[in-house]
Amino acid sequence: MRDFSQFFLMTPDDVRRYAVEVLHKFDSNEETDCVEIGDGNINYVFRVRSKRDGHSIIVKQADKLLRSSGRPLDICRNKIEAAVLQLEGKLAPGYVPAVYYYDETMAATTMEDVSAFKNLRKELAANRVYPHLAENISAFMADTLLPTTDLVLDRAEKKKRVKFFTNPELCEITEDLVLTEPYDDFKKRNVLTPGNEAFVREFLYNDQQLHAEVGKLRNNFMNNAQALLHGDLHSGSIFANKDGIRVLDPEFAFYGPMGYDIGNVIGNLFFAWASKVYATPEETEAAAALEQTISAVCDLTMSKLAAKYDEMVTFSLYRTSAFRQAYLDGVLADSLGYAGTEIIRRVVGDSKVAELTSVSELSQRILMDRALIKLGITLIKHREHLRNGSSVVHAFRMILA
Repeated sequence: MRDFSQFFLMTPDDVRRYAVEVLHKFDSNEETDCVEIGDGNINYVFRVRSKRDGHSIIVKQADKLLRSSGRPLDICRNKIEAAVLQLEGKLAPGYVPAVYYYDETMAATTMEDVSAFKNLRKELAANRVYPHLAENISAFMADTLLPTTDLVLDRAEKKKRVKFFTNPELCEITEDLVLTEPYDDFKKRNVLTPGNEAFVREFLYNDQQLHAEVGKLRNNFMNNAQALLHGDLHSGSIFANKDGIRVLDPEFAFYGPMGYDIGNVIGNLFFAWASKVYATPEETEAAAALEQTISAVCDLTMSKLAAKYDEMVTFSLYRTSAFRQAYLDGVLADSLGYAGTEIIRRVVGDSKVAELTSVSELSQRILMDRALIKLGITLIKHREHLRNGSSVVHAFRMILA
């Protein structure tokens, strides 16, 4: 049997031993089971559970190769993820799993098992409505984003964090898959719904005004080290139950524009709403709840960021009303723009979401894709003129009409 003094990719049996010999979370004579539960493309996630009393832990290990393609990837991303979770646990207690241990040799993070919470994407697909969702996800974002900016942090500390959380390989994935390829299929990885080729060519590939606006968002993503981001805050990274939410999987974390996180949440909620409209139109209650949630996420996030700003920002130049308003307006505009890029990349890129792939009727899928692309374009081009949640959901209502 291999020891754990040098890196290797663990199997479930290895993780069972690791939980005893390295983590000391279980007795040596205690019966446990271990299963790999990860469904992502980046890491391996194991749950170890005691057969004696049911207590459990999660061990998340980074591999040196991407799961799907075998592309080399720096395992330092797991160190960044562990550090982000620990920091977010202090800024927003109760919203992320507790980190018990980070093992640099094995590139493995051991953390709290939050299996009492369920994948939000799947929960919304099952028409489960969580009235607390907007309140909780907006609180998480306000509490973790604004306090990590240099509006609040000491300048030297902020620069130190920017350096530590530099995450070039995973940022490159976002820069290509989200902010380039949907508009210029230079790597030939886009996956279009049959029948939408001409539509995508006209509305995405050939629209120079759109390209200019996406270029601004891409440049902002790459150069605006505004706040410490989760970096991949979609509805598959948010888990929920009737009592609240937990936010997982910040391996894409880095310092960037805070609107990127906010926009990812908004964009993915639109997929859930569109799925109700096109795939299950009889689910009117769930659709109405999603519409209300999207509007509330927009408004509550901005109001909580404003309150956090007034509470924490003390520098005199930043306390002027004109600067404050411009700063917050910029965050909202960024949020809507990145919501648009998230929507478009999921529709035409090779990393689809279940709300799209579960629509088997081609005629419905074509219409759904087109409506979402139009919404994405609207959010990108008009991001500075949509000023609240009601105007954002109204934009989609007009497209559906």
